[in-house]
Amino acid sequence: MVAGLYLLSGCTGSKKASKGNANAFKKTQSGIEYKMYRDNKATPLAKEGDLVDIHIHTKYNDSLIFDSRTNNNNKPVSLPLNKARFNGDLAEVLSMMSAGDSMVAMVSVDSLIAAKQKTQPWMKPGSKITYVISMISVKTQEQINKEKNMASSEQMAIDEKLILKYLADNKIVGAKKTASGLYYIMRQPGKGENAKAGQTVYVNYTGRTLDGNAFDSSVDPKFNHVEPLSFLLGRGNVIQGWDEGIALLNKGGKATLYIPSPLAYGKNSPTAAIPPNSVLIFDVELIDAK
Repeated sequence: MVAGLYLLSGCTGSKKASKGNANAFKKTQSGIEYKMYRDNKATPLAKEGDLVDIHIHTKYNDSLIFDSRTNNNNKPVSLPLNKARFNGDLAEVLSMMSAGDSMVAMVSVDSLIAAKQKTQPWMKPGSKITYVISMISVKTQEQINKEKNMASSEQMAIDEKLILKYLADNKIVGAKKTASGLYYIMRQPGKGENAKAGQTVYVNYTGRTLDGNAFDSSVDPKFNHVEPLSFLLGRGNVIQGWDEGIALLNKGGKATLYIPSPLAYGKNSPTAAIPPNSVLIFDVELIDAK
C-alpha cells in the first residue's frame, strides 16, 4: 500500500447533507474534523463498492508525509471503497465526497491508538494527522465493468486481425475459432474423454509471442522446470485461454492455441518477455487428467 494511505480502508454511508459550512470545521460521528473546500452537489457520492481516484496530501505537524502529485508521478491514487472499519478511518470522510470535491480532514492519533491501528513512532498521543483530499473521479462497479468490456472488445478485434495475419503469413491452415475468440489447431488426437472442469490436469507446454520469442516452457531445459504443469481446470488458476483450450483436449492430445490478449494477460504483463496486450501462442499436450 502506498505510504500515507494506510488509514484508507473503505467508506460509510454518510449523507451528503452532512457537509456543512465550508468556513468552519465540523466533526464526523467518529470524531474526524473536516472542512469542505469544494462541494460538487451535482455529482453522486462515492459509495461502498465504487472505485475512486483521489489526490491526497498528508502532513503531520510541519512534516510532509505523502503527496500523490509528487510521490505518484502526478497521478491520482485509485482505491475501492469498502465499509469503514474503525473510528478515525479516513473512509468516513471519503464517503462524504463526490467527483470534484475537495476537503481537509484531521484524524486524531488517539483514535488510531484506541482502535489498535498500526501507528508510526512519530505519531504522538494528543496529536493529529492532516489530509488534504481532492476527489478526481468516482466509478460504480457497473461503469468499471462496462469500460472493461468495451476495452476488451476493442482489443479482441485488434488481436483477431493479428492472429489471422500470423496464420496467413505462415501459411497455417485449419485453425478453428471458439465463441470467446480463441483460435486453435489440433495437432494430435488423444484418447478418452476431454478434460473437464474440476479435474487436475497435467500439461506440457511451450509459450511464445507472435514474433517467435519463447517466454516459458515445461519441456525446454533452459527454463529450469522440465516437468508437466498441474492445475485444477476451469477454476481460474490459469489464464482464460488455457482453461478453455485445455478443455478441448483428451489424454495424449496436442494442440496449438492462439490466445488473444483479453484471454491471456491483457495489459497486465507478468514479465518483460510478454509485452502488454500480447497475443500468445502455446503448443500444449495434455499428459493426464484426474
